[in-house]
Amino acid sequence: MDIRTIAKQVIIEKDGIAKAADFVQAGIHAADVVNMCNAGYLDRIRHGYYQLAEADTSSEEQLIAALIPKAIICVESALFHYGYSDFAPRKWSIAVPRSMSRTKLDVDVLALQTYYVQPEIYELGRVTDDFYGVKLSVYDRERTICDCFKYRSRLDREIFSKALNAYAKDEKKNLQNLSIYAKKLRVYKKVNELMSVLLEG
Repeated sequence: MDIRTIAKQVIIEKDGIAKAADFVQAGIHAADVVNMCNAGYLDRIRHGYYQLAEADTSSEEQLIAALIPKAIICVESALFHYGYSDFAPRKWSIAVPRSMSRTKLDVDVLALQTYYVQPEIYELGRVTDDFYGVKLSVYDRERTICDCFKYRSRLDREIFSKALNAYAKDEKKNLQNLSIYAKKLRVYKKVNELMSVLLEG
């Protein structure tokens, strides 16, 4: 089997994005990977990560899953995912641990809005959901609503109020979790005041 065929198999097995180490494991030398990039057979999408040049480039969801496995979809992107916002964000809003190196987020192929989160609340409300066939971590509905209060100054006023109204009408909401998260995220008073008005209305 020639090197290109092996490289293609490796990339297919890795769902469209392979690491340099995956090629080495398959017996392909680093110099061969460079040659395949120079020949236009492979695309280097970030240091040490490659995809087939002929492929319709990997979806943004696949790139997030492969390049930033610690990312949790949050705030604007989570609101859009749950249907609480009809505004498709131009950037992916992701939460990462505060200790995470900035260089790991240096991904030219993705527009990111990054939220650096303290370790004690990073996992709070984390679930896995399907994003166009790709499994990604995302904060659940309640954590997303609490984050709207936490990062209110960064959010467009219209997006904020639409999100709260949509959540109030959502049959899948869990008000008990909303209270628990709001206390841990120190936004309980604000959440309680506004949600009481919306739910009674």
